[in-house]
Amino acid sequence: MALVVFTTSVGFAEISQESRSYYQEWLKTSDRAEDVIDAGRASESAFEVLRRDLVEFRQDFHEARTRNNDRIVTLKAQLAALGPEPETGDDSADIATLRASLKQKLLDLEVPQIISEEAYNHANGLISEIDKIIRARREAKLLQRGPSPLNPEHWPQALKDLKEATSGLWNELTLQASTHTTRERVLNRLPPILGLLVLSLWLIFRSKLWAQKLGDYLRGYGGSGTGVWSFVVSLVQMALPFVGVVLLTQAISLTGALSVRGSLILDSVPFWALTLLGFHWLSDRLLTNQLENDLIPIQEGRRSRTRVMIESLAIVLVLQDALGQLLQFQNISDATRAVLFFPLVLLSALILLGLHRNGLRQRAQDDGATAIVANANRLIRFLRGASYLLAYLAPLVGALGYMNAAEAIIYPIVLTLALMASLLVIQRFLGDLYGWLSGKGVAARESLTAVLAGFVLASVALPILALIWGARIADLTEIWSKFLDGFTIGDVQISPTNFMLFAVIFAAGYMLTRLIQSSLRNSLLPKTRIDPGGQNAIVAGVGYIGIFLASLIAITWAGFDLSSIAIVAGALSVGIGFGLQTIVSNFVSGIILLVERPISKGDWIEVNGLMGYVRDISVRSTRIETFDRSDIIVPNSDLITGTVTNYTRGNTVGRVIVPVGVAYGTDPRKVEKILQEIATGHPMVLNNPAPSVVFQGFGADSLDFEIRAILRDVNWVLSVRSDMNYEISQRFTAEGIEIPFAQRDVWLRNPEALGGRGSSVSEVDTQSPLMQPDADDLGAVAEQDPDSGENT
Repeated sequence: MALVVFTTSVGFAEISQESRSYYQEWLKTSDRAEDVIDAGRASESAFEVLRRDLVEFRQDFHEARTRNNDRIVTLKAQLAALGPEPETGDDSADIATLRASLKQKLLDLEVPQIISEEAYNHANGLISEIDKIIRARREAKLLQRGPSPLNPEHWPQALKDLKEATSGLWNELTLQASTHTTRERVLNRLPPILGLLVLSLWLIFRSKLWAQKLGDYLRGYGGSGTGVWSFVVSLVQMALPFVGVVLLTQAISLTGALSVRGSLILDSVPFWALTLLGFHWLSDRLLTNQLENDLIPIQEGRRSRTRVMIESLAIVLVLQDALGQLLQFQNISDATRAVLFFPLVLLSALILLGLHRNGLRQRAQDDGATAIVANANRLIRFLRGASYLLAYLAPLVGALGYMNAAEAIIYPIVLTLALMASLLVIQRFLGDLYGWLSGKGVAARESLTAVLAGFVLASVALPILALIWGARIADLTEIWSKFLDGFTIGDVQISPTNFMLFAVIFAAGYMLTRLIQSSLRNSLLPKTRIDPGGQNAIVAGVGYIGIFLASLIAITWAGFDLSSIAIVAGALSVGIGFGLQTIVSNFVSGIILLVERPISKGDWIEVNGLMGYVRDISVRSTRIETFDRSDIIVPNSDLITGTVTNYTRGNTVGRVIVPVGVAYGTDPRKVEKILQEIATGHPMVLNNPAPSVVFQGFGADSLDFEIRAILRDVNWVLSVRSDMNYEISQRFTAEGIEIPFAQRDVWLRNPEALGGRGSSVSEVDTQSPLMQPDADDLGAVAEQDPDSGENT
């Protein structure tokens, strides 16, 4: 169907004939749809056809709504450039003519959009009304109560109707096959019929052998024991017989020996074969030959019975569809239908209850299974409980006469269980495939890749699950259409396509920014004379600018209105002022640190009593690595507003001070000479300015000296101080210079308090180091209270 094409060079009254014809066709369709909806007597298939026509019109109008948007924006900008129209009409002739021409062009473009908008809304409303009618009919049919299939009065007539339908089909087949035309057609087409027949039988009965040979060949490429090739072989074992059945049906169809009813049934044979083969494949994949590889934890000793039950469900589904095909040309009553279909509902319920009684072994806990297997077990236990409940409910509902509801319960349960089982099998295969390709083996089954694969499979299965439980394809397409249209926030239209465009452009800009940063960091900046801190600031600044530009370009190209976003940003700034001011303060402080660079990456700093190296400066905080290899995260605002000591700002030159004391009586000039030699001889000490030795003064126990030297790299200050102390100890020992220790005399004013052990002692000389008091006791002198005479 042609798109809505409105002529933009003239007014609406002079649109093209093609557009007029299309719009008239739409008006006729909409009027017919309104009449049908008001009458409400059309069949569901007629409503679906009418709905499909309305959807086509709606799509055309939807596209026409946004056509020429760019041209309209341009015309409005041109009118705005001319300024406001004078109220008195005092405008130059040229400007007035130009203004009138632009207004006419704008009107020519806006009128079709207005008409398309109105038609779109009209079509959308009609589609919604049709959907409501169809859903109401289905609900009424689902809750419709008919005769009970347990009433024996209906059984004879039901058997009679079934016999008549079977006899009618057989009579048609024999009559059609016995005609001269059929025999002549078979003879004329005998070679292709025989060829298809032989090939189909070969595929059906030799598929297993061919699949095994294919598996042996594929295992030559590696991956043995991963389960990948066994999955491929199982698919081949299912696909080859299915192809054989399709070829067999084609061979039968070529004979022309089938009647209309027989041809319709023959068309369903491939679907039945696929159902039987699919459930057989599921039973093989769910219950492998190795107990630990089972996807559903069936109790020990019940595996064969479970296989039979799973494949029996497929037989029930095929019988249900075959019976429906057989009776579709037979005018049967509701009682006959209930009697004939109720046994299949009851049989399905009994099989589901049998699967439930087999039970689940707690492999996730007892056998130490993986987390994914444990999650699968929980899902299976939930589905088992739900199917157990509904398996009891469906026959009960059918026995009360609600056969439509019973069938709407029992068969979707079977298909849902089959769908969930298929997802488990495919997820296991994807996990095994990833494990083989990555070399992780079985461990890959619970990797992030396997989890993401399961999530994608579950998302894909949602529409299928909706169709199983009665959703229409039209419902899904409607949901998808609304999803693509997106939603509106203010004047900003957000749709998946816009979002994907934004994500792609932003990702490209982000990757380009990172590539430029990497080139600067590794190639360009190391060849300059910029210090490492400055290089880090440049790289970080390029990153912030690149991300900002990528966001801006992505927002613009995605079609988002920046003016509307500015309003949101203005409202957000109020929240920032109240609740996010600390974060904003740290952000601004981070920008200041990168621009002014009071500290840089690699600097040795001290802030708030914490000392270490700056390892990273981000927009919110700075990471400092202390000397004990622990990381401290400091907010940037503390580095801007607080006092920071930077030991290596600009360069690494710094001073070291090494104190030392010598015993009284030592020649100070000799000590000064030795210390000067030690300082000058160290390789880290600069000669300009030269190191110096300072005689600090006369201490309580020693003569105090200090070595003061400038180091070429202050980061080595501890090592330099240690080297000098070692050298001082060695040289003083060789020169006989003593490094004294603290000495104290302890007087006892009341020696009689010692109980005779030291009554004659009036003074104890503590010259020996073994008798030295602790530093905390240096001021502890015995005193006596003059009033009581007691010691304090």
